[in-house]
Amino acid sequence: MSRSKCKGAGPAPLLLDSFSQLAYIQPLSTHDDCGMRHFATYLLPLSLTACLGMPASVTPVSDFELDRYLGTWYEVARLDHSFERGLESVTAEYSLRGDGGVSVRNRGYSEQEQAWELAEGRAYFVEDESTGYLKVSFFGPFFGSYVIFELDKQSYDYAFVSGPDTSYLWLLARTTQPDQALIDRFLISAAERGFDTTELIFIDHGSEP
Repeated sequence: MSRSKCKGAGPAPLLLDSFSQLAYIQPLSTHDDCGMRHFATYLLPLSLTACLGMPASVTPVSDFELDRYLGTWYEVARLDHSFERGLESVTAEYSLRGDGGVSVRNRGYSEQEQAWELAEGRAYFVEDESTGYLKVSFFGPFFGSYVIFELDKQSYDYAFVSGPDTSYLWLLARTTQPDQALIDRFLISAAERGFDTTELIFIDHGSEP
């Protein structure tokens, strides 16, 4: 059971954080000067689903400090979804927006396409700014949950992140190779909350060209 609040119907996958919760994506034929492949988001008619909330087993962290959370995070592990399938060297970069929200810039490398994939969006707090529960959008007014349920509050070196239900899970860290003790802790914490840790994908950060 989850505490999700969903609107809409249909099979559209959710584009959540590390390619956050919104829509199908397809590549444009253009590249920038750095060889980055840019993506346009589009919504299939009558197939949009947008969800807030979180699994009943998950509680967002308190005493959250956004300023310390900003910057670059490396995706260490994730549950698989179509919007990230085949991507390695995935990073998430967060910075302040002029309207008080957070700019989100997610990037991953596709070995199949031999190109970087980029998604840019925005995030806002759902509750107060000291609670690690945000909503993230990569398309218009449609948002999905970004729930930080465990965080290294001493140095902000790692974060365990959930979406609206237990099919969305990420381990983020400030380094591409956190120690095994952290990974073991993540596996135990996630399993206790009902996430299927046997389906986790551990990200290769050595595939960058």
